[in-house]
Amino acid sequence: MDSSLPAASLHIPISESAIPDVSIIIPARNEEASLGDCLTSLTAQTGVAFQIIVVDDDSTDDTREIAESFPGVRVISAGPLPTGWTGKNNALVAGSRQASGRWLLFTDADTVHVLGSLARALAEAKENQAEMLSYSPEQIAVTFWEMAVLPVVFAELARQYPPQKVGDPASPLAAANGQYILIRRETYDAVGGHTAIGDNLLEDVALARAVKGAGRSLRFRYAADAVRTRMYRSFRQLREGWTKNLALLFPNPGWLAVRRLLWWGGAWGFAFFPVIAFAAATVAERFGFVSAGQTLFHWSGLIRSTWWGPLFLVLTMPLLARLRRANFTWDMEVLGALFGMPMFSYLLLRSKKAQTGGQVLWKGRAYSVVTRNENLPENMQFTKPMSRIKSHGLRAKS
Repeated sequence: MDSSLPAASLHIPISESAIPDVSIIIPARNEEASLGDCLTSLTAQTGVAFQIIVVDDDSTDDTREIAESFPGVRVISAGPLPTGWTGKNNALVAGSRQASGRWLLFTDADTVHVLGSLARALAEAKENQAEMLSYSPEQIAVTFWEMAVLPVVFAELARQYPPQKVGDPASPLAAANGQYILIRRETYDAVGGHTAIGDNLLEDVALARAVKGAGRSLRFRYAADAVRTRMYRSFRQLREGWTKNLALLFPNPGWLAVRRLLWWGGAWGFAFFPVIAFAAATVAERFGFVSAGQTLFHWSGLIRSTWWGPLFLVLTMPLLARLRRANFTWDMEVLGALFGMPMFSYLLLRSKKAQTGGQVLWKGRAYSVVTRNENLPENMQFTKPMSRIKSHGLRAKS
């Protein structure tokens, strides 16, 4: 199906030659599990004239058939993958070349958009004079590890990239979330678009840095009122997805992983210190190292002691307060504090190892990468996949 007007044109009639306000570009590689919901939410948008372009990135499932089942949605192929480029950047460039809107919305196939959010986002960008507006969607978590890991990851991202600093022209800090990027077409072309960052695995942040570096205004915020997403549907997908670029999001990722692991171990070690101590005393008594009376005496003294309780609070309260930044429910924050932090450290170290090892796997493709330079300033960090890209025959995320 190759028509260029969306279903929303029924709400705002435009002629075949009219220029839409927004061109929505969705890169899709084996997204049959989520693309239908995404397109249902987008074709229902009102209040703005738009076109939808789905870019099929060599899918082997029913992604293309699902996209073609939506009247008014244009479906194109990504085309050959240029040497050294990532598949997503190639798809986004292919979509942008076919787009005719004054604004471009790059959004992922696993997103669901709130009714009326497109018109409100466009109005927000114009009202704030933002050349580029990026939303961090509400994150939907279903499985145990989704619920445990995501609060920690997004809390750390909120600490590293405070939206107020991202939007401050005086700050060099730039960030964006590739799940939702609305950018003025003129600005996109002026900074070279995704063509200029075709070999970058962290394309959303790279685009934000290019926009801000060109003196253009940038706006970034959490937007549960506009869009939600479920990024990963299994632990395997979660592990592969964060291994791809988690280490690229933080300066000194190895040291960060160690610090978070020590913090977690210290906090919960003191939390369960009386239990651990009593268990050790009980074992010692059972093997005859101490008498039962001594065990009871030391145990009762430990209960009456006051030093470990305040120290536990000093260690755990900042941990829980940090997770509050991630905009998740309290039960997920507890899971994050208990199990998510060591898993975050593991994923961060795994990502660093992959970057150092020179190869990252993502959606059935293997990308060769240059080792990250820890000595560069934070705002100068980039990933540069080298020219060797090969297929491993892996099934991409569905």
